[in-house]
Amino acid sequence: MPEWLPVERQRELVEACREWARGPVPLRHTVLPGGGVMSVRSLCLGWHWQPYRYTRTAGDVNGARVAPFPDLLGDLGRAAVAEAYGDERAAEAYAPDTALVNFYDGGARMGMHQDKEELSGAPVVSLSIGDTCVFRFGNTEGRGRPYTDVELASGDLFVFGGPSRHAFHGVPAVYTGTADPASGMRGGRLNLTLRETGLTGR
Repeated sequence: MPEWLPVERQRELVEACREWARGPVPLRHTVLPGGGVMSVRSLCLGWHWQPYRYTRTAGDVNGARVAPFPDLLGDLGRAAVAEAYGDERAAEAYAPDTALVNFYDGGARMGMHQDKEELSGAPVVSLSIGDTCVFRFGNTEGRGRPYTDVELASGDLFVFGGPSRHAFHGVPAVYTGTADPASGMRGGRLNLTLRETGLTGR
């Protein structure tokens, strides 16, 4: 859904992300089990994601407990589901409890992957702020074709659930310098993904 997030809300989220990045768990490059290092920098709220599980503390960063999942993101997630599905009941039932915030500089990419560590089958809500990217949305069987490339610009919303919930997806390109300065971004792309983990416990 293009231009879903007004520029004023984009600025608010950018400022919030800067605050969240100060800790207790800072932005980091995630290290994969095989030793590879992701080019995007990430931080988590509510639950900490590390390959390939969720925990309350960031054992792969500094051992600190991640910041709580903020109400403002829960409200945004429900509004997004309501508009994407045209279903107020689905929106009311949507209870995201974790956010993964990814920062892409001009050279960062995201390989094709599935979001499948969550126990809940609720939709994933994705918000883009800053530079435009190519978002590759594929199939549920593998990383190759068929897939569709979509450009996501600042303020765009992408929601995937139902049969597409476990579709492979990635970001093969970011177009440097395409962000509207009014968004609050001085460069790069922020992507906020909201999810229901289906997990319980403190």
